[in-house]
Amino acid sequence: MMAAYSPRSCQAMLFIPLPFAVALLLLVLFVTVIRRDEEAVPNGPFLALILLAALQSVLSGLRWGYGVQAIGLIAPVIAAMVPPLAYAGVSRLVRTNRRPLPARVALHAIPAALILLLTAVWREAIDIALVLVFVGYALAILLLMRPGADALRLAPFEGAVPAYRAIIFTAAALCLSAAIDTFVFLDFTSAHSARALMLISIGNLAVLVILGIAAAAASRSRAPAEMVETAPRPETSADKETIAAVDALMEARKLYRDANLNLDRLARKTGIPARQISAAINRAMDKNVSQYVNDYRIGEACRLLAGTGKSVTEVMFEVGFQTKSNFNREFRRVTDMTPVAWRQRKAEGGVSSAMDEL
Repeated sequence: MMAAYSPRSCQAMLFIPLPFAVALLLLVLFVTVIRRDEEAVPNGPFLALILLAALQSVLSGLRWGYGVQAIGLIAPVIAAMVPPLAYAGVSRLVRTNRRPLPARVALHAIPAALILLLTAVWREAIDIALVLVFVGYALAILLLMRPGADALRLAPFEGAVPAYRAIIFTAAALCLSAAIDTFVFLDFTSAHSARALMLISIGNLAVLVILGIAAAAASRSRAPAEMVETAPRPETSADKETIAAVDALMEARKLYRDANLNLDRLARKTGIPARQISAAINRAMDKNVSQYVNDYRIGEACRLLAGTGKSVTEVMFEVGFQTKSNFNREFRRVTDMTPVAWRQRKAEGGVSSAMDEL
């Protein structure tokens, strides 16, 4: 029975349904992100990256599933647009770009223009050029992320750490794509593409899914998580003064209640450079700035849970969180308990104290 299926038919079964299913998944992801962030300023490059990944998946299905060879002329150009979009999306969370928009577009259009030129004059160099583009932009993204989650100075503190992780996954996906292209190039030259079809189908589709999910996660910039810290350096007297100034402002103006608070905004309100704030907190407190701010939020949440009759959801919004999952996660990090369990324990403790007094 199995012998009735030739290798060619097995490859067709792999290529026909899977790329289009992946494209549909990415389109659903795109709509979900749009609806989720409809009240927030969207990260345009990340949204465009999801759509481009869906388009690439469709083109892959047309080329390798239906034999539309003309796709091979435009697919490399579209692929060259992926790394610049990923980098542009990261840049929107890292810093305010002072270059005018036309200059930014022109700069990041260079890879696609280069591939288009090579398509016309030197097709043999396209694979090598794409590998260099993907690896180059991956390294550029990792350089932006050197300070860790605190590099995302324009991302809300509530989601800086998960956004950081998603961005690292994005850079890894770019490197994986470059590795696949390198292997395919070698396979074509040495084994006459015997394994290239299977590799392109599975590997590139996996990369597209990773890029789409990572872009959606980074765009959302929500659920916080722990990050691995490097060994802190000894704090200085300047660090103590910086932290004292930030503490005073936090306590006096309750800045942590602002759900959109980020490192850049905190720096403007305190009049202290963002890098100085980040370095001081990292050295003196062995944590990043998002954890520092969330500690304030959880501290007030504990006071409200113990001293008021407000619901957990009301408390969550009042102290600056936007989602229950994030609130519960940070609450556990600080107290090792859920908000509901913490309130119940405090209530039982209050009853016990009253009984002891009687």
